[in-house]
Amino acid sequence: MTSYIAAIDQGTTSTRCILFDHSGQVVSQAQKEHQQIYPQPGWVEHNPLEIWECSQVVITSALNQVNLKRKDIIAIGITNQRETTVVWDKSTGNPLYNAIVWQDTRTKDICDHLAAEGGQDRFRIKTGLPLATYFSGPKIQWILENVPGVKSTADKGNLLFGNIDTWLIWWLTGGPDNGSHVTDVSNASRTMLMDLKTLDWDDEILNILNISRNILPHIVPSSDKATWGYSHKKGPFQREIPICGDLGDQQAALVGQVCFHPGEAKNTYGTGCFMLLNTGIDVVHSTKGLLTTLAYKFGDQPAVYALEGSVAITGALVQWLRDNLGIISRSSEVEDLAKSVEDNGGIYFVPAFSGLFAPYWRSDARGVIAGMTRFTNKGHIARAALEATAYQTREVLDAMEADSGVKLKSLKVDGGMVKNELLMQFQADLLNVPVFRSKVTETTALGAAYAAGMAVSFWDSLEDLCVNWQMGKTWQPKMEDSRRKILYKGWLKAVERSYSWIE
Repeated sequence: MTSYIAAIDQGTTSTRCILFDHSGQVVSQAQKEHQQIYPQPGWVEHNPLEIWECSQVVITSALNQVNLKRKDIIAIGITNQRETTVVWDKSTGNPLYNAIVWQDTRTKDICDHLAAEGGQDRFRIKTGLPLATYFSGPKIQWILENVPGVKSTADKGNLLFGNIDTWLIWWLTGGPDNGSHVTDVSNASRTMLMDLKTLDWDDEILNILNISRNILPHIVPSSDKATWGYSHKKGPFQREIPICGDLGDQQAALVGQVCFHPGEAKNTYGTGCFMLLNTGIDVVHSTKGLLTTLAYKFGDQPAVYALEGSVAITGALVQWLRDNLGIISRSSEVEDLAKSVEDNGGIYFVPAFSGLFAPYWRSDARGVIAGMTRFTNKGHIARAALEATAYQTREVLDAMEADSGVKLKSLKVDGGMVKNELLMQFQADLLNVPVFRSKVTETTALGAAYAAGMAVSFWDSLEDLCVNWQMGKTWQPKMEDSRRKILYKGWLKAVERSYSWIE
């Protein structure tokens, strides 16, 4: 019998189920988008029940595409959009509010209030994170303070919180019928509630935010032979399969790119853009605006940490060109439109729609297009939108090299935008290092599969996983250094123009 690992990749805009074989190749996959909800400026929400429904659809579709029996699936891994916050009634499974998405900025006043009493880095030593609207903790506090019925549900002992990994695992393992309420260390490290060293919820921070430990999931390793639960027979898998892999999406991509040694880095180009640098078992605190985060923990082995540079808007900017401006009808058209002009025409697009993330952490910033003239056309806007992703990556890389003391020699990339040849070449030019794309581009889902597969000995060691990695394509830098410096100087000037739009 041939065996496979199922990975559920629940992202910001869609949910996928991908089946992998032992060589790490995709056997089958299915994908379904879900609605983006914008109640008011700065607010971004998802319907948790829609996400669960999409998950069931793609699981069934992926299994039905190929001649597989459900018994051929020996383990399930989960990867997810991080920080997105859900609270629900454990007796019914009903969400008490829409999921508040990681991009949402409604908790700015909460964060400002917390910072007023201890500075933006008030919790950084414990959590590795600055006070920012990005993280789950302030979102939980906002829901507790503003959504009717939440406190009464908590008083009855029925309130549960989770990021999307927790929400899906709870439903897959039975939901109201004794579903497993867990999260892994990588996701827990994104709540601003977990101590990086103890790998447990921090009571002092919980007290400051008025969050009860009782509503929080149990923190487990990212890959765990002592499985947290089995898929429910009445669920989409229709049989009991161990769910034993769980990683936040960016950490999953780090694992999928087999960056297992300190100094190895990857960059994921999705809705946002996220660069992670493996720092090994050492907690490295940033002085340059980066995040210190859990990379992964495999079973009883020591936890591995990473430095992360998070950029809020990259692929989402292409969607904005499609949905809000209508200058393209499909996201894939942006490259041809950008190629219709020789360069950006002197314009820069700073997509600070949710403020600026790393390395600035400016929640007062907003998006700007700088340098426009009558010469500017939609081709220039499209090109500037793509280039914005590369510029933001350069800023993160500069900060990462300063913090770590490690000079990057190459960059492994993944995510939906790496199919864009124009962007990848510009990225190599701007960084002045080779950019490598793996043969299997679904590295986020692959990382979740690796975590689950390691737990059931489908793969025996990290070396087995490294053997699976294969080169897909390389982009070598071609730009002259003088040109690189001029372009980057213009970008930094444009970023300054985005500051202080929100008082």
